[in-house]
Amino acid sequence: MNAIQRQDNATLGITLVIAAMFSFATQDAFTKTLAADYAAPQIVWVRYLFYTVFALAFSMRKRPLRQLLKSNAPWLQVARSLLILAEIATFVVAVRYMSLAEVHAIIATFPLMVTAIAALFLGERVGIRRWMAVLAGFIGVLIIIRPGLIAIQPGMFVALATALMFAGYNVLTRLVARYDDGETSTVYMALIGTAVLCCIGPFYWVPLPAWDWFLLICLSLNAACGHFLLIKALEAAPAATLQPFNYTLLVFATVIGYFVFDNLPDLWTVTGAAVIVISGLYTIYRERERKPAG
Repeated sequence: MNAIQRQDNATLGITLVIAAMFSFATQDAFTKTLAADYAAPQIVWVRYLFYTVFALAFSMRKRPLRQLLKSNAPWLQVARSLLILAEIATFVVAVRYMSLAEVHAIIATFPLMVTAIAALFLGERVGIRRWMAVLAGFIGVLIIIRPGLIAIQPGMFVALATALMFAGYNVLTRLVARYDDGETSTVYMALIGTAVLCCIGPFYWVPLPAWDWFLLICLSLNAACGHFLLIKALEAAPAATLQPFNYTLLVFATVIGYFVFDNLPDLWTVTGAAVIVISGLYTIYRERERKPAG
């Protein structure tokens, strides 16, 4: 009975995380469409307003806001919130200049970056095989970028910066989890991001026609829906079970990029992405083994 229940939960969790990745890929398509005409702060501002409503509604089910704001590591919460805000903004810039498949292929290196950052700054032990996986992942990036063989697009550096910031955000999230629960972290991320954007956003605001408002609302709803599905997936199954399926985001982004924007990745991008994904999956496998030497 228990084994069947765990299998049912794993199946549900995998289904939900794949649905979440599709929702995020759809959100990114709306982002790319809007990024051609609007500045990142304007797009992200509206997205954060919707996310704040979602975050408060989700988190305040358990405790009132006054208690949610009681953090045991407030400065870590602030740093983490500012980092993810910067990551989201740079992602908007990256998809303005590159295809969704290219951007997500580069951002797929973030689990490898998390391994490196955690080893260097948190003192986590990483064995030679995981370091080799990290090295292989960055070789995958070089295959995509091909420095010296083609003119490097500025968007590639922005995508790499996005991946690095997302990795840093994940490390800070892992660190802050030692002090606060998920609801407190969710509320801090929403409120700090919204507060910053309320100060910056008006300087970049330009009027939107009705169709662009519709796209912006769809973007925001997809983002909230993706986060909700991801939360439910993590409630249904362990993160270690779900991690490999996060790479379906790259598949969805490639398919949507082709049908919506007529962007089909070249052989170099596909090859580099394959190297990155295989390296990331191997890293996940090694982490799940829980061997101290890595």
